[in-house]
Amino acid sequence: MIAVIIGVWSMIFLGALMRGMIEDMIENGIATLTGHIQVHHKGYRDDPVIENSIADLNTIESALESLLPPGTQWTPRVRVNGIASNARHSDGVTLVGIDPELEAKVSFIGHAVTQGRYLTLDEENGILVGKALIDKFETKLGRKLVLMSQDTSGEIASRSFRIVGVFRAEMEATEKQFAFVTMHAAQRMLRLQGDISEVSIRLKDQGETDRVTNALKETLPSAYEVHSWRDLLPLLSAYMRLFDGFMWLWYLVVFIAMGFGIVNTMLMAVFERIREFGLLKALGMRPWWIIKEVLAESFFLLVIGMAIGNTLGLLSVLALSGSGIDLSALAAGTEYVGMARVIYPAVSGKDVAMANLMVFILGLLVSVYPAAKAARFTPVEALAHT
Repeated sequence: MIAVIIGVWSMIFLGALMRGMIEDMIENGIATLTGHIQVHHKGYRDDPVIENSIADLNTIESALESLLPPGTQWTPRVRVNGIASNARHSDGVTLVGIDPELEAKVSFIGHAVTQGRYLTLDEENGILVGKALIDKFETKLGRKLVLMSQDTSGEIASRSFRIVGVFRAEMEATEKQFAFVTMHAAQRMLRLQGDISEVSIRLKDQGETDRVTNALKETLPSAYEVHSWRDLLPLLSAYMRLFDGFMWLWYLVVFIAMGFGIVNTMLMAVFERIREFGLLKALGMRPWWIIKEVLAESFFLLVIGMAIGNTLGLLSVLALSGSGIDLSALAAGTEYVGMARVIYPAVSGKDVAMANLMVFILGLLVSVYPAAKAARFTPVEALAHT
């Protein structure tokens, strides 16, 4: 029973930790300017230059209004590569022009500002930068930052912005990479005349992603490309497939260890009661009834062990649901794979059901050998056993 309890507990608890880690990675990836779906001009993903901007937003907007399910949020953006510099430092950044009100409902930036303030709709010279970039450039709120990028005429456009807010993100690389200005300010700087780089869509139900993506592909003209978050975050999709394989491997390892415990226990129980089985067979009990008796013992052993193991597993998850597991000391390593600094376990009904079914069905199967062993003794052999 202890083997079953530890096996079920470890399956549920480790599965919840792994599931929570994957869900945090997905949520972080979607919130970091990815969304569930993105629409681009054809060729933008292969060559994200300003020439591959979207000129006709009205066509996309009409399709979104007719196809998106209720509760969906979307926002247009200008996104180009550029260089940020001040008197001391310069480095490459991604310049993101946003609609502050719409962007706050789609990505992390709406609730990530920790110093200063968020952008306003009519902001012309304000800019939001990450804490890591502030530290790297040795600057602070209120100071100026010069951004440079290529405009629509192929010339280098530069403009001075004043830092009005500093944001924090799950990963330091995000804080160094992105600089946010209003979409109108970015369009004026790059002479875009209303053009945008992308439309990002955040669905209320992530399960609708594939259906909505396919519907948009069928509706929008061939001049546009539609990609789901799985296409935009291929490494994360690979992690998810690896996670499923790892969980099956872990379940197999746990079951093998648990199975040896069950077989050993039931065999000992059978050998201790050989004379009893012999007496029962001498009184007329059929071998099939002896098999059923041993399997019934295994059944109750498994059920009680599973009940206790499930309870301990769920209590362990509940104990960590508030505080999580803080991995800040390993932040450099967790950031490399896109993990959050704190892991919160997440219980999946599918994982719990799979673990319990595997333990129950395979546990009964390994009990068949001791049961068959008990049924094969003849009354003479059994009663003569000492």
